[in-house]
Amino acid sequence: MESTTASPAHRAELTVSKEDAGQRLDLYVAERFPELSRTRVQELIDSGLLLVGGHPSKRAYRLRPGERVQVELQPRPALKAYAENIPLQILFEDEDVLVVNKPAGMTVHAGAGRASGTLVNALLGRGQHLSSGSQALRPGIVHRLDRETSGAILVAKNDAAHAQLAEAFRTRAVKKVYVALVEGLVTRERGRIELVIARHPRRRTRMTAVAARHFPALAKAREARTDWRVLATLSASRPYRGRGFTLLEVQLHTGRTHQIRVHFAALGHPVVGDALYGPARGKRKSGLTPPGTPEFALKRIFLHAARLSFQQPRSGQWIEVAAPLPLELRDFLHRLAGFLGREASEIDARIGAYL
Repeated sequence: MESTTASPAHRAELTVSKEDAGQRLDLYVAERFPELSRTRVQELIDSGLLLVGGHPSKRAYRLRPGERVQVELQPRPALKAYAENIPLQILFEDEDVLVVNKPAGMTVHAGAGRASGTLVNALLGRGQHLSSGSQALRPGIVHRLDRETSGAILVAKNDAAHAQLAEAFRTRAVKKVYVALVEGLVTRERGRIELVIARHPRRRTRMTAVAARHFPALAKAREARTDWRVLATLSASRPYRGRGFTLLEVQLHTGRTHQIRVHFAALGHPVVGDALYGPARGKRKSGLTPPGTPEFALKRIFLHAARLSFQQPRSGQWIEVAAPLPLELRDFLHRLAGFLGREASEIDARIGAYL
C-alpha cells in the first residue's frame, strides 16, 4: 500500500508502491480519491494541479515505484448549460423529437467538470427548443450515451414528449442496437448476458458485473440484460492462429451505466479501445500485441449506437432511425482486416446494414 498525507489546504501526496508501479497516472489517482471522477482527475492533470515528482505529467504516464504524486484538490466552478455553435448531424426530426448522431468524445450534458462542447450546448446553439428535462443541466435528454460512444441519441423538444419517452424507456419499449468490436474470438453465434451491475466496491470509477446469485453482496446492484449476435470474426493466421477479434450486434434491454462495456469485459471479451475495462498491457484477449498493429491505432472505443426505434410520442407511429458506422471505425476494420489477411470488401459485405 502507498503512504498518503493530506493537509487542510486540500492537498494530498501519495507515494507509489511496487504493487501499483506501471499503472496509468489518471486511473491511479481516481481510484484513491473516489470523490473525484476520472474526468475531474484529467482536469487536474491538464491544469497542472496534479504533479509527479513536482513536475506536470500526462494522463497516460505509467508510474514508477517510489514516485511522489502531489494532488491539489480544488473545487470545481458551478456548471451550467449554454449555447455553443457546434455542428450536429440530425438523423431524424419532427415537432416533438429529434435524433442526433453523436460523435465519440462528445459529452451529452455538463457534468464532472465538463461544461463546454456538450450535446446540450450544441442543441441550444442551434436555437433548439427543448423539454425542461429532469435536471437543469440536461434539457431534452431522456437517455444516456457514454462520452466515448458514438451514435443515435433521442432528444425531446417538449415536456409532453419527454414524459412519454421517459415512460417508454422505463418500460423498455425503445429498441437500442449497437455495433461493438471485442477482443478475442466469440465462439457462439448469439447469446444473452444477464449479469447484475453495480458500482465496483473498490474502484469507484468502474462498474462491475456478477451473477444474480451474488446480488445481495453488492450494494445497489441492478438487473441488466444484453443480447448479442456475431456479425463477423477477424481471426489471425500464423503466428497468431486462434486469436483475433469479433464484431457484434448488441441489443440493450436495460440501460445501466457502461452496460455493454462491463458485460463483455466480464465475459473476458472487452470492447476494443476501452482503457477502463480493457485488459492490462500485454494481456490482451486477442493475443495480438506486436508494436505497430492496427489494434493500437484506434483512439476511441469501438462502440456505436447504430439503430434506435421508438413510438412517436404524439401519433404513436413506430419510427426506426439508423446511424451509419463512423468512418474512423470502418477504416479501422479495413486496416485490421488487412493485417489479418482478410479483404475489406468481405467485412463490408457482412456488416452492410450498418454502413
